[in-house]
Parts: sequence; C-alpha cells; structure tokens
Amino acid sequence: MRTRAGLAGAAVLTVTGVVGAAATPAIAAPGEGSGTYALGFVQAMAVGDTIADDVRAQARAQQRVADAAEERAAEERAAEKREVAEERAARAAKAVQEREAAQERRAAEKRANERADRSAERRSVTGYVDPVAGVDTTTAYKQAGASWSSGKHSGIDFPAGTGTPVRSVGPGTVVTVGWGGAYGNQIVIRHDDGKYTQYAHLSATRVSAGQKVDGGQRIGAVGSTGNSTGPHLHFEARNGAHYGSDFNPVTYLAGKGVDV
Repeated sequence: MRTRAGLAGAAVLTVTGVVGAAATPAIAAPGEGSGTYALGFVQAMAVGDTIADDVRAQARAQQRVADAAEERAAEERAAEKREVAEERAARAAKAVQEREAAQERRAAEKRANERADRSAERRSVTGYVDPVAGVDTTTAYKQAGASWSSGKHSGIDFPAGTGTPVRSVGPGTVVTVGWGGAYGNQIVIRHDDGKYTQYAHLSATRVSAGQKVDGGQRIGAVGSTGNSTGPHLHFEARNGAHYGSDFNPVTYLAGKGVDV
C-alpha cells in the first residue's frame, strides 16, 4: 500500500510538477515573474528613447547642414550681385573718364589750333611767336621752390614731349649754344630790340653761335637735360646774355603780341 501510495504520490507530484511547470508563465505570482517583465519594458522604452534621440539629432544635424548650405548660397548670390554692380560701376566710371579725356583732348587741340592761328597772325605783324607752338605754360615766373638755386623760378616752363620743336620767339642773332650747367643744353639769342631770350634743357640744337634767325625758326628740340624733372622747355627773357638778368618773359612776349 505504501508503495502504491508512494507511487501515486510521485505520480501526482510528477503531474503537479509538470502542470505547475507548464502553468508557471501564465499564472506566475506577482512576486515571482513581474520584476523581469517590468525590467524588460523599461529596457525597451530606454532603447526606444535612444533611437528617437538619435533621429532627432540627425534631423537637427541635417537641418544645420541645409541652413549652412543656404547661407553659403545666399552669400555667393550676394557676392555675384556685388561683383556685377562693381563691374557696371567700373565700366560707367571708365566711360566717363574716356569721355572727359576725349573732351580734354578736343579742347587742347582747339586751344592749340587757335594759338597756332594767332601765332601766325602775330608773326606776320610783329615777327614774334611763342617758343613752343600750342603749349600752355606751367611753372610761373618767380615761383618759389627749392629746385632753383636762387629759391625762385627765373623763367617759365612749356611742358612738351622730348623732340618737340623749339623756335626762336623773334628775329635776332644766336649768342650761345651748348652746355649751361643746371640749364643743360641751352641757346641764348639777342634780338633786334636789344633783349635776350634763353631756351634750356634742350635735347638737341640746330643753330650755331653768330647765326641769324627769324621769328618762328626752329632752333632746337624739347628735352630734359641738366637740372630737370621731365621734358619741358625752360624759357627766359633777359636784359643781358647771362644768368641773373632775367625779367618777366610773359610781359615781354605780351609786348610783342604773343599770349602764353
């Protein structure tokens, strides 16, 4: 009987154990399986939050990249607009400069032609002309400056390119031809009225001492010899042949009907 009971009890136990084992997942007591489930749920939520954070971070990074690209594109468009505007402004300024330069050239040509006409008229009456045809003077007579040993300019200047013809202002006789120190290559002429004129910084001379010349006759060419900062004719009117006897050459020429 004990054996049977023992066997029966073992069978019951076996069955109960099997049943219990099979039923455990479905009827687990609160203190037994709920902890594992809760931990799994929390872990799943944590993984979900991490993925969501990564997605949001990627979205923000992509937005920053897109914003930076748009900003660069906007800057490039603005730079292109500025470049176009600057090019237009430069072309407009260049066009204005070219028009002004052309106007100045035309005005200079007109002045030169008018002066040449006046010189021709005066020459026929007085025999005197300006020393360089159609060129306006720059440095004035007696203008102060450290460039001259006396501290003042002893003549007037006619700026012109090297080789521009230089002519005797009136009839007379050549007194001096040659090197004049600070004056460079020079010519001095004694005119029929007893006054003298000097032509300095010449690049070339075409007369010799003692030679008779007429008003308007070519005697040399503009240069930059001696104490000179650039090609021009230094012209003086003198009471004598030598330095220091100068007087206002503008007044002298005006008295001969020549306007410089």
